[in-house]
Amino acid sequence: MQAVDDGEPQLRVNAERPMNPASVMKLVTAFAAFERFGPAHVWTTRVAATGPVRAGVLEGDLYLIGGADPLLSAERLWTLLRKIRALGIETIRGDLVLDGSALRLPQHDPAAFDDRALRPYNSGAHGLLVNFNTLNLTLLPAGTPGERVTVAASPPLKGLDIDNRIVIAAGECGVWHRDLDAALEAAPGGPRLVLLGRLPASCGQRDWATAPLPPERFGIAAVAALWAELGGKVEGVARPGTMPVEATLLLTGSSPPLANVVREMNKWSSNVIARELLATLGATDAASPDMVATGAALTRALLDAAGISTAGLLVENGSGLSRSESVSARTLGEMLLAAWRRPYMPEFIAALPVAGLDGTARGRLHDSPARGHAHVKTGSINGVRAMAGYVLDRNGRRHVVAMLVNDAAAGSSQAAQDALLEWMWDAR
Repeated sequence: MQAVDDGEPQLRVNAERPMNPASVMKLVTAFAAFERFGPAHVWTTRVAATGPVRAGVLEGDLYLIGGADPLLSAERLWTLLRKIRALGIETIRGDLVLDGSALRLPQHDPAAFDDRALRPYNSGAHGLLVNFNTLNLTLLPAGTPGERVTVAASPPLKGLDIDNRIVIAAGECGVWHRDLDAALEAAPGGPRLVLLGRLPASCGQRDWATAPLPPERFGIAAVAALWAELGGKVEGVARPGTMPVEATLLLTGSSPPLANVVREMNKWSSNVIARELLATLGATDAASPDMVATGAALTRALLDAAGISTAGLLVENGSGLSRSESVSARTLGEMLLAAWRRPYMPEFIAALPVAGLDGTARGRLHDSPARGHAHVKTGSINGVRAMAGYVLDRNGRRHVVAMLVNDAAAGSSQAAQDALLEWMWDAR
């Protein structure tokens, strides 16, 4: 713990010890991205074709070329496809091709961390990542117990059959998502997503999510379905591929700036955005065969160049969903102090959850006078409970704080972390 205008920490315990930070590692990824690109950096998605357009027909293939945009939502994708239709293209005589070659990535196993391959937080990065690789499910338990819950899925995914078996239950809502599960089955017509479980009617409308397909297949299914919804036709197939040099650029679409991307990542602790950012860092070396490893090396180099101690720093995927990533409280503290002095400081801090108010920290300090005074990133996996960020004390003085707990009983340390934040706020 250190005031931003002080030369030495006010409190330091085991600060040199490298520890697993869980999602607090996203602060390191955010710092490196701001250092390398600046808060106004954007990603570009391109559309190209390999033939002329005559009377609404593209006499060739249509290419959607990803630029590793972390925020290519279904809504933004729909807008881009709508622009293609506005160019006068109704029918693609060739194939609809998705090019994700912007990122060269190692093999990703979504089940490796906790054997829950269909959970969106386990999705990997991709050069053409669509909608965070996430199928959003709106659950409506309007009916009597035993009846099926109504499910609305978005975005549409061509070729994916949804078998809804979730039933309406009686009783109080409680922790409603614990009784829900999803499974992917092979079927003659394509993959089938089976939705299982019970949802009490007292819960009302709830939003749930799953990642039924790997990023490449998810993108193909989403683009094909949205193109059809817009009245577009494809005489060939929707498939992955790489844009040929002779293709003609038709239009481009830009992402929101990096500042917005980091805010989305840190407010809601998005692992897939963090993975995408780390790979984007690695993509600055266009020849790299593994942009994740290159991004990790560049992250360390950027901290070193900023004069931040990197002893014990180990970056695996940049998200904190890892059993090997490590960082010390000293490194985090020095990094937070460095960020405070950077021109992107407002964007860096504004991206953090505000304790008691929003994001993943909205349930912290709720009944405390310190509520709203701490911008902190939290992290939690089995055996890890961590937080780091900034606290504004009652006298208007700003402090940085980092607290990491690695222990089988780490989950019980949240009260101590909240007490530390309150003590900092109450500085006299």
